[in-house]
This record gives sequence, structure tokens and C-alpha cells, in this order.
Amino acid sequence: MKLKKRFIAGAVCPECKAQDTLMLYLENSVEKVECVDCGHKQSKTTQEVEKVTKTTNQVIGLFKPE
Repeated sequence: MKLKKRFIAGAVCPECKAQDTLMLYLENSVEKVECVDCGHKQSKTTQEVEKVTKTTNQVIGLFKPE
């Protein structure tokens, strides 16, 4: 299964400060952003996972590969 990656127009990498180098993709319900120049990565869980965690406290932890 191939991941659909999209570039974020006008976005600036927080690490190398390059513009138009960030790509956004969804992997295992985790939103990820990666710079194609320096390799800097950020990840954020989807709102559904955050909502369940905050309201029911049934999730022990979330694995965020970096």
C-alpha cells in the first residue's frame, strides 16, 4: 500500500528554514510532516484518538515513531 504524500505550499521547515519542502502524510492514523531537504519529522495523532484519550482515559499511551 502506497502512502499518499502531499506538499504544503508556502510552509517553512522549523529546522532548516527551507520553504516549500514539507510533505504531509497519514500513517497508521498519525498525521506526519517531513522535510525533504533536511529530514526533520513531526507527528500528531488524529483528533479522534486525542478525544478518546482525554474523555475516557482508556488509552495507556501512544507510540509516536520519530
